[in-house]
Amino acid sequence: MSLPNIIKDFPRIEPELVTQAAQYQSAIFSDINGRQGALHGRIKALRPRMKVAGPAFTVEVRPGDNLMIHAAMALAKPGDVLVIDGKGDQTSALMGTIMMTACRELGLAGVVMDGAVRDSLEIDEMGFPVFSVGTNPNGPTKQISGRIGHPVSVGGVSVRPGDFVIGDGDGVVVVEREKLAELLPLAKNKVKAEAKRIDQIKQGNTSAPWLSASLVAAGVLNEGETL
Repeated sequence: MSLPNIIKDFPRIEPELVTQAAQYQSAIFSDINGRQGALHGRIKALRPRMKVAGPAFTVEVRPGDNLMIHAAMALAKPGDVLVIDGKGDQTSALMGTIMMTACRELGLAGVVMDGAVRDSLEIDEMGFPVFSVGTNPNGPTKQISGRIGHPVSVGGVSVRPGDFVIGDGDGVVVVEREKLAELLPLAKNKVKAEAKRIDQIKQGNTSAPWLSASLVAAGVLNEGETL
């Protein structure tokens, strides 16, 4: 039997894990996750200061039509991040101030979409986290079916409902729901290691200890040769 177009519920990342993970940068999760899960750079924060973290509530729409986004908003739970496969379309906006205000009032954590938005200045003033491929003043239609709660492809990355999503000024990273707990200790250690290295650099130790060996391995330097 085929799955329904709308899957109303699914397992989500536990709120306490979201709280722990939200303190880190998206780049930290990219590094500790094998440099996997980063959405294409075309999807970026509407304003660099915006940050979002939470479980993905996935939506697939036809380009330029937001019918299923309205349906998703009626089903999403507080703390969810709407992750919308808008096919990368920039010819019209899928959401604007009215819908973003509703998302905020519903307690959603933010919106990540492979599509465009509008009313960007008003959204910025709201302080609601929005990540998109850009803006367009054209409004959408509300006529075409799509899917909710299914895996989607957003920014070249497969996103399943309930996966962990974190975004900031650098971009958006998605981590499989089952992996997040085991990555948190790695994130903590990564932050400590980077802070230690930055302190060393400030003390004058600016040389990278791995550089010579890597240049030899790449064939740029001969064995025993240094810069």
